Amino acid sequence: MLRYALIFLIIALVAAALGFGGIAGSAAGIAKIIFYIFLVLLVISAVMHLIKGK
Repeated sequence: MLRYALIFLIIALVAAALGFGGIAGSAAGIAKIIFYIFLVLLVISAVMHLIKGK
């Protein structure tokens, strides 16, 4: 799950870069939302990984 969270975070960062740069002005709000959602998922996944251990 941590792997998927990292992948989606990278996708969100790319979407944010496109949205914030003015290339897709209407997508800026969506990019912000996606960025924060996947940032939260990354933190949750990292905490769960640390709690579970290997």
